[in-house]
Amino acid sequence: MYINCTLNRSPGRSHTQGVIDRSVEIMEKNGVVVDQIRAVDHDIATGVRPDMTEHGAATDEWPALLERVLAADILVIGGPIWLGDNSSVTRRVIERLYGYSGVLNEQGQYAYYGRVAGCLLTGNEDGLKHCAMSILYSLQHIGFTVPPQADAGWLGEVGPGPSYLDEGSGGPDNDFTNRNLAFMTYNLLHTASMIRAAGGFPAYGNQRTRWEAGTHPDAVNPEYR
Repeated sequence: MYINCTLNRSPGRSHTQGVIDRSVEIMEKNGVVVDQIRAVDHDIATGVRPDMTEHGAATDEWPALLERVLAADILVIGGPIWLGDNSSVTRRVIERLYGYSGVLNEQGQYAYYGRVAGCLLTGNEDGLKHCAMSILYSLQHIGFTVPPQADAGWLGEVGPGPSYLDEGSGGPDNDFTNRNLAFMTYNLLHTASMIRAAGGFPAYGNQRTRWEAGTHPDAVNPEYR
């Protein structure tokens, strides 16, 4: 599942989509079925609950979109860099993902355990590593597994200038971007394949239900806490 967090609604051109397309091409060549969402095209309510219509929102398309996310072994968040930071759409998607993180899977682990995540970014100034750190920290914190080198992106010259898909930008032909993009994509595939072959992420020492039942493997939990 690729979620494009561009600020441009369809059918407007998205430079982030250009980077996503390169990764999708690798996935599909390896037999992976790919789903995609352009978040800004949907009515995603503000909030950190699974369904914000239960908390005052008139409408909320996120619950249906979340079902598509949960059907995937791999999640890639793609987005632009504005003022050196992630887009507002990126932050909203991460907040809504966070809203479901307290739900447990059949093993008693948090819901996103066993799923793998990475990120792709585009911009014409600095901020790529900062944005990637924010996204990847958030995703691993709520239960996704982040493999090595799980981010890639493209930055043009500082200041006004061509963006990734603009003529003469050099973006699609940039060897550094293409190398990191390929490494990210294959590392996501490798990690997801290993977790699937193992039957999921091992369920020992990370089950909230067992901890709350009094089973605290290899951990001290003093009574005064």
